[in-house]
Formats: sequence, structure tokens, C-alpha cells
Amino acid sequence: MAPINPENTARQMPDIASEARPGIAGHLDWVGMGEIEAPITLATAHDAVVTSVARVNAFVNLRRPDVRGIHMSRLYLHVDRCLTADALSPTGVRHLLKEFLASHGDLSDRAMVQIRFDYLLRRAALVSDNSGWKSYPIVITGVMDRGQFTLELSFSVAYSSTCPCSAALARQLIQERFRKDFAAGAALNFDAVVAWLGTEEGICATPHSQRSCAEVKVRLLPSFQSFPIADLIDCIEGALKTPVQAAVKREDEQAFALLNGANLMFCEDAARRMQAALDGDERVVDFWLRASHFESLHPHNAVAVASKGVPGGFSAAQV
Repeated sequence: MAPINPENTARQMPDIASEARPGIAGHLDWVGMGEIEAPITLATAHDAVVTSVARVNAFVNLRRPDVRGIHMSRLYLHVDRCLTADALSPTGVRHLLKEFLASHGDLSDRAMVQIRFDYLLRRAALVSDNSGWKSYPIVITGVMDRGQFTLELSFSVAYSSTCPCSAALARQLIQERFRKDFAAGAALNFDAVVAWLGTEEGICATPHSQRSCAEVKVRLLPSFQSFPIADLIDCIEGALKTPVQAAVKREDEQAFALLNGANLMFCEDAARRMQAALDGDERVVDFWLRASHFESLHPHNAVAVASKGVPGGFSAAQV
């Protein structure tokens, strides 16, 4: 059998998306492919290379109402070539979006790519000589809108929050138990008090704590050569003070309890801590953040949202 000539085969194939007219005409905001699987590499600030598996959404707008569809396979091939050829960078995202638009001629003047992956960081234990891996979900979003390039980085951080109100109520109960167990005016025996403080009967109440989540979205200056992912995660965890741990021995757990006691916080406190940290970061043009405390006291969450307030930027109305 003679080999098939791909060019002859292509000429014989109908192209309905290009040739057929739409039954109902209209502009479309975004058209493209979702959940494209692709490997990516990222260069860190310390010249290390991080590899991950990404899910990619690739879109262009369809501004011609008389055209039925876009060239979706072209988007896929651009994603495949660009993301596997070089380490992911702001420059690479900009180039990829330009490729989207160049391959769609007069069909599109806006392009968007979203790259979602998990970023692993090695974290040292608080006290013991151990370390472990923590995974952070990341979304990088690039948009080219009529020649204007914007770049966003989203991530989330898990942390612990101990309720200040619950802590105050617990302290009151401990005071009442102390008055009950030690007569007023009687001489106190130091060793007896120390022993009492180490009993469940003495510390009869504890404040409620819960795993909590910080969701952060920042708009970055597009001039950077690499994505400051680890730096921004460290910035948020440093502001909150109580990020969840990886490797934990008893001495680490005790240190974590001390951190929680020194950083009692409502969701409002957590949001303001992050707000202050991001306000001082010159790399961040705009930000939106949400602190969610998954309360152990009741089945609903306590939530606080903050944004930088840049005109035309992220809206705090996004809850």
C-alpha cells in the first residue's frame, strides 16, 4: 500500500469551523480548551528547578460573529510547544499568548491562559531536626487584551487559628477552678500549684482552634524573570505565624501550641495581617485575599476578605 500523503489527506477533509456560518451570530468572550495536561518546569530564585504536572486552560475570544469557531488544535499545540520547551516564566507566558493571537488572525484580539499545578516546598520542623514536604496549589493566569498584558498568581496556604474569644472564656473557667481548688487567703504551696497546672482538672477548659485557609490572588509586575512563588508563600506564612506543619515530633507540637497561644486571631486579624504584608511588597501591583476559618464551634465558617483597592483592579465584592 502506498504511504498516505498528509497534505492530500488534509485537503480532502472538511473544515466545518471555518467554512460553515453560525446558525446564530454573536461575539464570544472566551473559546478554547480546558484541562490540558502538560509538564512544566519553573526556575526558582536560587537557580533550582521545580518540575510539576499542570492543568492548562487556553482561550481566545471570538470577535467575529460570522465565524462559527476557532482553531482549537492550534491552542493545544502552542501550549505543548511553549510549556515543554522552556522553564515557565512571565516572558514565556507573554510569548504564549502572542502565539495564540498570531494563530487566529482577525478572529481574536484577546487571549488567556491559566496554568494550575501544585508547588512542593521542603519545610523544616519547628524544633526537631526533621523536615517534610508541603504542597501549595498554584494558579498562574496571563491575559493579553488588545496588546495589554496582565499577570496574576493565585495560591492558598493552610494555617491554624485559635479563637481569642474562646481563649478568654477558657481562662475565666480556669480562674474559677483555681478559686475552687485553692482557698482564698490560704498560703499557696508553689509545688502544689505547679502540679495543679499540669492536670486536666486544673486546665479544665481549652480554646477552640481550627485548620484555616488563606486564599491569595496577586497581580504581579510582568517585568520579573521568574515567578516569586516561594517568596510570596513565605510572606503570607510569616504574617500569619501559624502555618500547618509537615514533620512533627512532640517538641514540634509543643512549639506549635506556643505559637497558637501567642497568635490568637479572628478571621479579621488574619486578613489584616496578610493585607499589611502584601501592601509592603513592591512586586505586587494589586491583590485580593480571603481568610476562611473552618470553625470547630459550629458548622459554618468565619470569613474575611480584603483587597488593595486599586482602581479597576480586584474587587472586594468577590467573596
